[in-house]
Amino acid sequence: DLARRARTAAPVLAAATTAKKDAGLRAAADHLEADRDGILEANTQDVARGEADGMAPGFLDRLKLDAGRVAGMASGLRQVANLPDPVGQVTAEWTRPNGLHLTKVRVPLGVVAMIYENRPNVTSDAFGLCLKSGNVAFLRGSSGGLESNRAIAASIRSALVDVDLPADALILVEDVSREAAVEFMQQRGYVDCLIPRGGPSLIRSVLDNATVPYVIDG
Repeated sequence: DLARRARTAAPVLAAATTAKKDAGLRAAADHLEADRDGILEANTQDVARGEADGMAPGFLDRLKLDAGRVAGMASGLRQVANLPDPVGQVTAEWTRPNGLHLTKVRVPLGVVAMIYENRPNVTSDAFGLCLKSGNVAFLRGSSGGLESNRAIAASIRSALVDVDLPADALILVEDVSREAAVEFMQQRGYVDCLIPRGGPSLIRSVLDNATVPYVIDG
């Protein structure tokens, strides 16, 4: 159902103007700052659970948010808003011997899925890059950052409604079970590209289970 909703929102984002997308990014930044206390409260729950479960210090540091990190998330969205719109850019053009002139133009992919581990800032970062490029951000974070991701996603979705963009430009999968992760990787026909961001075990899971196109760095 979530994947279908993402697919339904994709044509709206693909047709959105640069001004509309940039307005969405700036509104999302404003909302993150306005909702900072709620986001930090949710993050405190995640960190407390991580400490109780014996999470390694390095993972806890990646999970932990503070006022500066929330401000950095908002700043990142504004920086993306200031970038040139990639949609419609001509990357190559040539003329065939018969006189036919061809151009290669950048267009949105549609639905970009991302699965990632304990970094709540990825929720806003992934959304920002997807919106700028006219794509739906279909996101599945880890169990460790669930409350933080919920709060960040809710803030951004509220901002999108304020500027008349579909809230489903960002969809967060809140089922953090392994079974749901595998199902997430297999939404063929709905997901156009899957990007994993995490350690070797996550990458191996994508290689073993994904039935949608994916991009793995390195």
